[in-house]
Amino acid sequence: MTDKVLVAYGTTNGSTARIAEAVADVLRKDGLAVDALPARSVPSVAPYDAVVIGGGLYAGRWHKDARRFVRRHGRALTGRPLWLFSSGPLDATASERDIPPVPGVKKAMARLDARDHVTFGGCLEEGAKGWVAGMILRSGKGGDFRDFTAIEAWAERVAAELRNGT
Repeated sequence: MTDKVLVAYGTTNGSTARIAEAVADVLRKDGLAVDALPARSVPSVAPYDAVVIGGGLYAGRWHKDARRFVRRHGRALTGRPLWLFSSGPLDATASERDIPPVPGVKKAMARLDARDHVTFGGCLEEGAKGWVAGMILRSGKGGDFRDFTAIEAWAERVAAELRNGT
């Protein structure tokens, strides 16, 4: 049984942070001790028995904080149970079908022997930071496409694997 889990995330406008918190809440309800933290603020993964890393997708790449986290802690992540998630599509595609990881995430999965990856819909709403975000919003393509039922179901599968020690 795993004692302590880290859910680390890279986010710009908070959408991925909210997904990470939802994952952490499910794991806590399953009896696990969980910290949900911005990836850039994690000094070490040593206190954790398992790790979940999430990153928003921007122009086909994982959020820079998630990428840096994987590079900085790569050696320590090897051998720990590890799951990855991405958030990003600003449409319903993530709810309609599995979206494979972007190339950089796929490489990290292979290098770190991650157990699973899932892509969830993203969220971009008025007030979002960044020039590109503003352009997307002005074009009418923003909105909230996160499916919290799917997010919680995935987190329950992670919890079951941790509970079963698989």
